[in-house]
Amino acid sequence: MSVLNKKIINKFEQVSGLEVKTAISLKKYTTFKVGGPADLFVVPHHRAALQEALAAVKDHPSPLPHLILGRGSNIIFSDKGFRGLIIHTGQLDHYQVRGQTITAGAGISLSRLADIAAENNLGGLEFASGIPGSLGGAVYMNAGAYGREIKDVLIRASIMNSSGEMKKYSSQELAFSYRHSLLQEKNIMLIEAEFCLESRPASAVKSRMKKINRQRKKKQPLEYPSAGSIFKRPENDYAGRLIEEAGLKGTRIGGAEVAVKHAGFIINRGGATAADIKKLVHIVQQEVYEKSGIKLETEPEFVGDFG
Repeated sequence: MSVLNKKIINKFEQVSGLEVKTAISLKKYTTFKVGGPADLFVVPHHRAALQEALAAVKDHPSPLPHLILGRGSNIIFSDKGFRGLIIHTGQLDHYQVRGQTITAGAGISLSRLADIAAENNLGGLEFASGIPGSLGGAVYMNAGAYGREIKDVLIRASIMNSSGEMKKYSSQELAFSYRHSLLQEKNIMLIEAEFCLESRPASAVKSRMKKINRQRKKKQPLEYPSAGSIFKRPENDYAGRLIEEAGLKGTRIGGAEVAVKHAGFIINRGGATAADIKKLVHIVQQEVYEKSGIKLETEPEFVGDFG
């Protein structure tokens, strides 16, 4: 049952620069293409609108469930949807290039950011060119690929807390580790991030990006919706290898399947539900643990009621 009423919705509709929608299917906003509706879905077009939206959340007489959503590449919403407020950062996608520094908003896509760097003869973000998420999500989970991570190029970030207050954090203060940052521990969100890159010819940067994306296409099932690597890399091993060794390639629940091309991916073959994915994840975790003694941890977050 929705936690919202017309009075609450009207409060958000009065915020300047805030696009407000109700009962929006979250399938459209996640790379796995699963999930039910959100009670309320708002899109701030600038920082002030986001701050006012957070103020409205705080002023709510009872706790109002809310979640910050970027490009939905590392989240799986339940089929029942989200009972509360989704704040979508897709319009906070500004950027500025100054010398070897790029400052960009949380909503910009990683692939777009890598392109901007290349166009300005800057290298260091090539690894991000094929990652489908937003900058906000990438900083949140310290996204990485091909031996590089966000922490390797980020120098500082502008962070907003749940009250709308801003503070700058250095890369060190963000406590980055494998698929982890301070943002996961505290109720704070990225607004902007600043990167220090290296001067390189655009041709060399684009050549490297093309090589990386050819490798991705060859090894990963990019033709199907997914959340990328479904499990975190276990210490001194690889999730894909363990899953393949357990004989689970091609295992399917409904429309969800352990990819044949790369066992580290679970894909939506068509018509998959969030429940299908959750069940398949559980089966894989059980089988791998029984055969190897290793407990696989999921990389994307499962949000909502899966009961």
